[in-house]
Amino acid sequence: MWNRKFGRNADHRKAMLRNLATSVILYGKVETTEAKAKDARSVVDELITLGKKGDLNARRQAAAFVRNVVADEKTQQTVLQKLFDEVAPKYKDRNGGYTRVVKTGTRRGDAAPMAYIELV
Repeated sequence: MWNRKFGRNADHRKAMLRNLATSVILYGKVETTEAKAKDARSVVDELITLGKKGDLNARRQAAAFVRNVVADEKTQQTVLQKLFDEVAPKYKDRNGGYTRVVKTGTRRGDAAPMAYIELV
């Protein structure tokens, strides 16, 4: 599924991409390194595709991947509920390409190429 290793073992890499995908759904836009953003793009697109299906099996598959974080304190809405109720219906007429990666420059400390991953 993913082609980069990022100097991490498989469990750490999967956890990192789960966290990135959850953050993109929660905030709509996240700044990270360019390579991480490119790999997270496919994960977020798959989750939005599951959200567009909307059936129980798709919800369970997404729940197995997305972190159980409360997105809205007032309504106690979780990230999974936000994915299925707000994010996925926005893209009902779109066939893929739900995210974009925008390069922003280099990081000051180690000159790593940085980019935003955001929902279109």
